[in-house]
Amino acid sequence: MKKILAICALLSLCLFSCTRCTEEQKGSSSEKEQPEQTEPVDKPGTDNTDPVTPADPPKDLVIVAYVTYWDTVIPDPTLVTHINYAFGKVAITFNKVEISNESRLKTIVKLKEKNEKLKVLLSIGGWGAGNFSEMAADQALRKSFCEDCLAKCKTYGLDGIDLDWEYPTSNMAGISSSPSDTRNYTSLLKDLREVLGNDYLITMASSANAKYVDFKSCIQYMDFVNLMTYDMGRPPRHHSALYPSSGKTSLSVDESVELHNKAGIPFEKIVVGAPFYCRAASGNDSSDGAYWCKMGPLFEKYTEKWDDIAKVPYLADKDGNMVYAYDNPASIGLKADYVLQKELRGMMFWNWEGDNSTTWEMTHAIYDKFFSNN
Repeated sequence: MKKILAICALLSLCLFSCTRCTEEQKGSSSEKEQPEQTEPVDKPGTDNTDPVTPADPPKDLVIVAYVTYWDTVIPDPTLVTHINYAFGKVAITFNKVEISNESRLKTIVKLKEKNEKLKVLLSIGGWGAGNFSEMAADQALRKSFCEDCLAKCKTYGLDGIDLDWEYPTSNMAGISSSPSDTRNYTSLLKDLREVLGNDYLITMASSANAKYVDFKSCIQYMDFVNLMTYDMGRPPRHHSALYPSSGKTSLSVDESVELHNKAGIPFEKIVVGAPFYCRAASGNDSSDGAYWCKMGPLFEKYTEKWDDIAKVPYLADKDGNMVYAYDNPASIGLKADYVLQKELRGMMFWNWEGDNSTTWEMTHAIYDKFFSNN
């Protein structure tokens, strides 16, 4: 009898250990310059200590890269989970999608041969891209547009649609708008999900201030939301600070994440955006918007400094004044740490053209944090 009891106890211990070992871990852009987002916000309290990376990252983390139609760089498809091809446009007839540089799109889709898990989406819109308001306001046009989105997915072998309407109810990009845009945007997403079903992804690019969209009503139709947490300021303010820094930020990544969560987006559907380009103190500066990989001459002329509160670098003139705001691999890596700490869905960046095509060090700053231990 003692031997039988001992064997039972041993089997129970093994079963408990195996159960623990197999328990699933918790998972989780624009074509032209966006306006500086300076609206005051309720700044949530935050601990600005360096984030700590969890030992076991969620298995469904995403790295979303925007790849443009005008570029010629062929990205490394093994370093990202999703590519958003920018851009498609809402046609002037309001009932279908027009794609820029179809041969380039086909080349990007072909990258799935090198990474069978890669998802390629068509991003529709971009700064200054209109015709959304008219299309979304009309039920018949909306349905026709959604059906054409499905047709494009099937024709080009796409995995979904990314909506980049900048922004519903706003005409600051020189596009048409209506007070009904926010309500119609929800209808558009509902129709798009009905047409695409669950076999295709639906994502969107959201303004860092979390305005313009009724997320509580429409988040059910989307897989995740890409926060455009850049262009949030211009020197003397950072344009992509991780945390608020007194006098140097108008909005930060941490504040944007909290605003979107309060607006109705679960943390596990939030994707933090990062810029691979700089912002200059003056919009007339010819180097404004320069890609990080092409900033070499600026580093020779100015001094690189680090804001240890905002967790981003900047270039300063001889008097110590901030003249260029940007991200580098170190600050990108800290944003990746933040995503892991907050258990967000992942990171997005605009755009791959800004990385070093020899080393991909900006992209690696995200990939290595997310997947190097997997």
